[in-house]
Amino acid sequence: MNNSQYGKVAVLMGGCSAERAVSLDSGAEVLAALLNEGVNAHAVDTAKVALAVLQDYDRAFIVLHGRGGEDGTIQGALELMDVPYTGSGVTGSALGMDKVRTKLLWKGVGLPTPDFCLVTDDNVSDIAASLGLPFMMKPAEEGSSLGMTKVELAQEAMPAWTCAREYNSPVIAEAWVEGQEYTAAVLGREVLPLIKLATPHTFYDYKAKYQSDTTEYLCPCGLAPDQEKMLQELSLQAFDQIGGKGWGRVDFMLDADGQPWLLEINTVPGMTSHSLVPMAAKVSGRTFEQLVIEILATSFQ
Repeated sequence: MNNSQYGKVAVLMGGCSAERAVSLDSGAEVLAALLNEGVNAHAVDTAKVALAVLQDYDRAFIVLHGRGGEDGTIQGALELMDVPYTGSGVTGSALGMDKVRTKLLWKGVGLPTPDFCLVTDDNVSDIAASLGLPFMMKPAEEGSSLGMTKVELAQEAMPAWTCAREYNSPVIAEAWVEGQEYTAAVLGREVLPLIKLATPHTFYDYKAKYQSDTTEYLCPCGLAPDQEKMLQELSLQAFDQIGGKGWGRVDFMLDADGQPWLLEINTVPGMTSHSLVPMAAKVSGRTFEQLVIEILATSFQ
């Protein structure tokens, strides 16, 4: 096993976002896989070191979730230092992290995404009338379903907004889609087998993602092959439109009429034991180590 072509690799993890704990878990899994494959890999917690140390590395494997790692910030710093890195570039990362601009872009090119509005002091009490009930309230620049609330009664809008604002992010309200949730993992130009998510929780929230043993992940997802192929193509188109590269994940709903509704993009998805990209990769015939090496290879783009 010779992976010396990658040189000295910094596995960037941790950071200062609200998703720090998940990032540390993802980073530990990625680091172990790279070491198992003979890569000269090292853990770098960006919250504990000066970024200048990254100049000592040949490339970076980014496993930083949330702001500071998934929003174009670390990507820009690495480009200034001329250090190659995995995944999407500055623009794709910044757009993918911003749910408002992602949805505006999708709407602009005719891709299906639920109606939404930015929430402010002035309009929070009017959202139920404009979007209808129920709707989802969530931070526009946060991941891992943090700060999200399903609002079923008009009087619940204010507490939901207060919860979402705690994440120091603009807040978005999105029309509720009744149906099944799916996710599509993108690896290079390939969309891996779709995963259907089933949870007894109100929606696929943080606990359902990382802590619950009752969440079901169906892969194969049970859709007809032609329908799954269509949804994979839609997901890749959605990923391309925001400038995504290398790898990522597209989340969407499928309503009772079979209409897909794009929800959001993840340009640095989780790589923990509960994470979806490794799950889809396994169904596609890849080991976790093979997946990690393929992602590392995107640093040559």
